[in-house]
Amino acid sequence: MRPPGYAVNTFDEAPEYERRVLDALRQPLESGELVIHRSAGTAAYPARFQLVLAANPCPCGKASGKGLDCTCTPTMRRRYYGRMSGPLLDRVDIQLRVERVSLADFGQSGTEEDTVTVARRVQEARQRQRERLGYLGLETNSQVPGRLLRGELRLPPATTRILDTSLERGILTARGYDRVLRLAWTLADLGHRERPHSDDIGQALGLRQAAAAA
Repeated sequence: MRPPGYAVNTFDEAPEYERRVLDALRQPLESGELVIHRSAGTAAYPARFQLVLAANPCPCGKASGKGLDCTCTPTMRRRYYGRMSGPLLDRVDIQLRVERVSLADFGQSGTEEDTVTVARRVQEARQRQRERLGYLGLETNSQVPGRLLRGELRLPPATTRILDTSLERGILTARGYDRVLRLAWTLADLGHRERPHSDDIGQALGLRQAAAAA
């Protein structure tokens, strides 16, 4: 579920778009506004949205699993993913690699949660965020600025140790650091916890790096 006023934009086969088109999303993703500069002046429009980028594992699409049928060279793969710039991906909170569905997956009995159950849990998490952030004029964790995440809402050093280490080693940017914190707060809200634990930080960091590690 998404907050009221949000749109969802999905870019399937994202690397097939021109890089300048994808990079045009960076500023509105960061600020929630689309700013247009012209000689006659500047106009700003609200642009709060959730962005979903989907891509094949390679140009031919056959590199998943063992990738034995893939015809792409390493250079072709680097060029393919290079169309999505680092600064753009730095603004993507969750980055996952989805493996090809196997025959065994089709034989599994339905054990997934139903939509009603998931929706209820999300609504409860949203309510927790409104109660915690309402006095700041905010509704969701995604709206919390970094100065508050590292200030009034700062977590104990023991909780953020793995995140601090990732920043020191250059694995994360300062922007990525804040985005992992926001995701960790959301995980805590979904789990009915008052504040994120170190496990929430680790899971949020893992969700951000899962695609790169696969």
